[in-house]
Amino acid sequence: MTDATHLKATIALSTATVELSQLRPYLLDLCCQVAYQEGDFTLSSGQPSAYYINGKQVTLHPQGAVAVGRLLLSMLPSGTQAVAGLTLGADPMVTAVSVVAAYEQREITALIVRKQAKGHGTQAYIEGPLLPPQSPVVVLEDVVTTGQSALQAVERLQAAGYCVNHILALVDRQQGGAALYAKAGLSFDTIFTIQDLQQRWAVLSETIC
Repeated sequence: MTDATHLKATIALSTATVELSQLRPYLLDLCCQVAYQEGDFTLSSGQPSAYYINGKQVTLHPQGAVAVGRLLLSMLPSGTQAVAGLTLGADPMVTAVSVVAAYEQREITALIVRKQAKGHGTQAYIEGPLLPPQSPVVVLEDVVTTGQSALQAVERLQAAGYCVNHILALVDRQQGGAALYAKAGLSFDTIFTIQDLQQRWAVLSETIC
């Protein structure tokens, strides 16, 4: 068993309690194993790509969800009252952060932003507990490419009266998202960049071969 394999086997049993410094390399390996692929793809933005990252393979993974929740929780600005994101990619992320926070005796509300208003009942764009006006909310995204999805969530949350200044992501493909957020006056941070995944993926591929 290689050192990397041993690390994964060990941490997979304790993602709820292992130190954050060990959790990040575990999550990187998981991203490479289940979310990253190379080939010919067309992204949701319409752009062609030689690789694809399916973030939901990580955020819906039992250990991956805990790891993502803990790492993103540690990155939230002080005073954050809620996390939110555009459905579907952000749904498991906001849930994971909220649940992990509860286990750490913190109260972080989870909000889901619809792509279109609900066609019945309240016809709301935002699902989740109603918070006081100007409550600080951080928007989450699994994979950032152009940045449009998270920005759409920000705009709808701001229109609802919330204070949104930060976006956090699992992976930044570095194809314009960060510049878009900066132009909108939003701070942006990410657990991994595409370079992190590709460098680690290359190492893991050599190990398998």
